[in-house]
Amino acid sequence: MKLIIPISMALILAAATVSSAADETAASASKSRTRSSEGPGTKGPPGKLFVYKHTAGEPQQMEIFFPPNHDPSKAKVPGMILFHGGGWSGGNLQQFRVACAYFASRGLVCATADYRMLSANEARQLPAGETKKRVCVVDAKSAIRWFRRKAPELGIDPHRIITGGGSAGGHISVLATTNPGLNDPGDPNEIETSVVAYVLFNPAFALDDDQDLEIDVLRHLQPKFAPAIVFFGDQDPWKKGWDKAHAKLMSLGSRSVELQIAPGQAHGFFNREPWQTAALIAADRFLVKQGLLSGEPTRPAPATGEKLVLANP
Repeated sequence: MKLIIPISMALILAAATVSSAADETAASASKSRTRSSEGPGTKGPPGKLFVYKHTAGEPQQMEIFFPPNHDPSKAKVPGMILFHGGGWSGGNLQQFRVACAYFASRGLVCATADYRMLSANEARQLPAGETKKRVCVVDAKSAIRWFRRKAPELGIDPHRIITGGGSAGGHISVLATTNPGLNDPGDPNEIETSVVAYVLFNPAFALDDDQDLEIDVLRHLQPKFAPAIVFFGDQDPWKKGWDKAHAKLMSLGSRSVELQIAPGQAHGFFNREPWQTAALIAADRFLVKQGLLSGEPTRPAPATGEKLVLANP
């Protein structure tokens, strides 16, 4: 028996189908925009792509930039690994391409690493106790371990590794190197994740992170915190979280942090010129002071005169 659907009902069903498809397309496009909206490195060429591990069948990747004429069999230079921002659920490897290319030109082997970025729906499906922030830290630790384990092949000194990142990436880079927990059971956990310095661009330390010991930076800070340069705009609301962390370090007797302030700037200021250049020059000089680079920065200062202000001279 042939089923006859009235024309009006057919039109309604067709419209619903189109609407559903449009909603799915829009949601997909929105997610894509969220995960690819980070700059400043969008104008920079990609580095050499490596996969540092697989999670649920999906590759976790990093791009590595090498110094000119780098010969891994002969060179053992410092290595740096930077983690992009994006609210622990977005962003991509483009963000630090310009920075990585610059520091490679100055003599570092510089990498930028991805990590799992769960949507709100994906985060709700995690086992009890797991969170999207915890997942990010687990992957950051895996990336640092892979980077250190591959030191002979990459031509880096495994005892001179620097890390850092922007916003959420700054948060997970600090936890990956200070929290002894949150390890991937598939990792060679005998390989440590400690570093000799940090380069942190407005790290996002949320005030409510104290609800979870594993992702609360304040719980894992130690007196021997590695030397760090930290960048913030003075209009950035995230600076409140950093101020608490800095006060904790000071109370522990640490005097290893150089805080650079961008006057009149908000969160993510380092993503835009001329502040990107100003931050790279300041980071370069900081690494020279740590004995990890030598010479003078090769980028000229911004012609428009923008300057960072050292907050703790």
